[in-house]
Amino acid sequence: MLIKCCKHEVAKVIIGDLVKIILEELEIDCECFGSTTFKRQDMNSGIEPDDSFYIQNHVQMIGKQKIDLTIDPPPDLVLEIDVTSKTQLDAYLALGVPEIWRYENDKLQIDILQNGKYIESEISPNFPNLPILEIIPQFVEQSRLIGRSPTLRKFRQWVKQQ
Repeated sequence: MLIKCCKHEVAKVIIGDLVKIILEELEIDCECFGSTTFKRQDMNSGIEPDDSFYIQNHVQMIGKQKIDLTIDPPPDLVLEIDVTSKTQLDAYLALGVPEIWRYENDKLQIDILQNGKYIESEISPNFPNLPILEIIPQFVEQSRLIGRSPTLRKFRQWVKQQ
């Protein structure tokens, strides 16, 4: 069993909180499924993102207690903090997850599914009008300097001004 370190968990929580603030402030409905294990019967193993969000498909997921990927869609956005291990993109590809945010070495990378493969993108399809690549690492760093709560308040103000 891999033991996740403090740095991993802190980054996971703050980035997840930042995503939720964007969704709330832009009044975008979503269902959050956290680190649920996603697996289909035809896959050798499942994948457990650090956080997962149903945005476009949120209505289908309201009240779900169990996910059946033979009928339910994959999450619209997953978050992976690559501090302790490398993300298994093939598993996400098999599930058809449209957008992955990977955070490593204080940098965010957005991978989007296009034509059966992941390509790096400068823009998040879920939040095309926000400079996600710049702003998320900036606020993660700020949380290390001033703490989680003040950072989230400042981020909420920033989103409201966009």
